[in-house]
Amino acid sequence: MASLQEFEKVLDQSDTSVATFHSRSPLQKIQHFLHSTPAAVPAIVLVLSIIIFGLTIGDRFFSSYTLTLILQQIAVVGILGAAQTLVILTAGIDLSIGVIMVISAVVMGNCALHYGIPAPLSVVIGLVVGGGCGLLNGFLVAKLKLPPFIVTLGTWNIVMATNFIYSANETLRDADIEARAPFLQFFGISFKFGGAVLTLGVITMILLVIVLWYALNHTAWGRHLYAVGDDPEAAKLAGIRTDRVLLGTYALAGVIAALAAWVSIGRNGSISPSWAVTDYNLQAITAAVIGGISLFGGRGSILGTMFGALIVGVVSMGLNMLGADPQWKVLLTGVLIISAVALDQWIRKVAG
Repeated sequence: MASLQEFEKVLDQSDTSVATFHSRSPLQKIQHFLHSTPAAVPAIVLVLSIIIFGLTIGDRFFSSYTLTLILQQIAVVGILGAAQTLVILTAGIDLSIGVIMVISAVVMGNCALHYGIPAPLSVVIGLVVGGGCGLLNGFLVAKLKLPPFIVTLGTWNIVMATNFIYSANETLRDADIEARAPFLQFFGISFKFGGAVLTLGVITMILLVIVLWYALNHTAWGRHLYAVGDDPEAAKLAGIRTDRVLLGTYALAGVIAALAAWVSIGRNGSISPSWAVTDYNLQAITAAVIGGISLFGGRGSILGTMFGALIVGVVSMGLNMLGADPQWKVLLTGVLIISAVALDQWIRKVAG
């Protein structure tokens, strides 16, 4: 009984206070809302950009022609941004995504024009090439455990050099493609929607984003991808095959880059290996970062990436219509990137 009495004495001396919950301040509520809704910030910035340029330029900016032209201009970058988003969500990065697009387009064109392969099959071959390049990146990252930045920096150089060697830097002309393989220009077909003129490339970008949004938010694959990006060790303990997720993600990003190649042929008409020197990689990363995709992985919405691409398109179009120096676009893009990363760091404190 003595030991029981001692035990009771300890209980009598224990803390009897009840846990209390402090109400959040307005700033904390905003922080939590932005953390739970990653696409909110780019959506707000997009709306503000449209309002500012609309008030500055006038009705001319709000014309259906201007707004649909912005959509046409960002179609390729929007699709590449979607591919880049998948990789960044795994806490990786793909610096080769732009040149994968270019070599896929070159392969499609050469197969159709020089090898006599039917255009639909040529497109399939181009998609396989893009997927193969992505799979190579995924193998080096997932199986050999090499850093994604270094891996894709290396494959960027390899694929770009292969592109110029294979193509002999030959441009495939619009007229030749239209005469012998018009299917390659399929995504350049335009149609009227009310007062707007849209292309199949724009519709493809929108549908792709919708499909990927659903897959990321409502399938086991999407949950696994977010888990790998947030904490790969915890994902392994939960039974997720992290290497398989990474392989599939990089391969899918390569296939999407090849789809962007097909859309790009439709938009440009011709196929040029010199597209490889265009900063498609940076444009795709810019769209993702401005769109609220965390470079630390595991957080962000693919809808935000499309908003990010639209923000860049709106800023570029607005400044062009104002007759501003093109360097202002570069300056504002830099400001938006730094602001997006700083905001992401602030929002991540909620999860810290």
